[in-house]
Amino acid sequence: MQSIKANGYSVIFNIEGYKKLNKLISENNYSTLFIIVDSITNEVCLPKLLPLIETESPIEIIEFEAGEINKNIETCIQIWNVLTELGADKKSLIINLGGGVVTDLGGFVAATFKRGIDFVNIPTSLLAMVDASIGGKTGIDLGSLKNQIGVINNPKLVVIDSEYLETLPQIEMRSGLAEILKHGLIFNQLYWKQFLDLSKLDFADLDTIIFDSITIKNEIVKKDPKEKNIRKGLNFGHTLGHAIESYFLENDAKNNLLHGEAIAVGMILESYISMSKKLISKTEYKEIKATIKFLFGEINFESSDIQSVMNLLIHDKKNESGKIKFVLLDGIGSYVIDQDVENEIITASFIDYKL
Repeated sequence: MQSIKANGYSVIFNIEGYKKLNKLISENNYSTLFIIVDSITNEVCLPKLLPLIETESPIEIIEFEAGEINKNIETCIQIWNVLTELGADKKSLIINLGGGVVTDLGGFVAATFKRGIDFVNIPTSLLAMVDASIGGKTGIDLGSLKNQIGVINNPKLVVIDSEYLETLPQIEMRSGLAEILKHGLIFNQLYWKQFLDLSKLDFADLDTIIFDSITIKNEIVKKDPKEKNIRKGLNFGHTLGHAIESYFLENDAKNNLLHGEAIAVGMILESYISMSKKLISKTEYKEIKATIKFLFGEINFESSDIQSVMNLLIHDKKNESGKIKFVLLDGIGSYVIDQDVENEIITASFIDYKL
């Protein structure tokens, strides 16, 4: 499969990715390689990676406990301390081996340690392959608030190896599918249409699906790398989705949601808002709602939850001058940014979600 050229780096697939990684290591003569893993990828993914790395430089493994709850400054401090104790310098390379939590946090650690050292992303979850590892966004959560601290800093390379998905639980695979659906909804109607009849969808051809989804995201990011304009479109479903994810994370009475599960709800709610604004038809909205609910089921919301979720919207990164800004669909396959939405419509979207 051919590589994808991004802003200052390449996304390379399967065995060719490891060849490029070894060439990068050789050409840059890195002093030490630091592989950042979580407690899961250390066990199930690292044994596959290590034999594929060709280097005489020392390799050090840095592990932290898996889970979104650990994507915070405390974990970063622990890793910065370990890097310091092990003698990391400006000529060190960080390799992030894991899902979105690892690539987000590991990229932020690399971007800030000694004012920035090189890093490579090797995503091991579907969500990280099609979204988190691509585009240079790095960051951590502030309490339960998603991705409040971070920088945009591109990796030297992204290696996509779909064999890592064989280690992934089905619920994690489904979580990644949310971002793939989003790419179709905002950018390519035909891409979205192939998911309407899942009985005809051949997941054996997963490499092609991943390739197409990365291509869509990359085309948007290349035109707006700093998210000043059209890149905001990639946040469709995330304004409400992130608020929902944060609310479930901070509420002990709720089971935590995976990122993709929360974004799936957010896409239905924001599709309803798009319909209310007459940007998509009722038929299109019903198609979106039915498809996503078939894949993800329904998350239970109490009436008292709705206002609590809405209170978290003020922290969304797209907000300007205290106003909440939404990305909405403008027909399936297109979108508009910086949309103001009345609270009454947001509340109505939650009510309709349960119907």
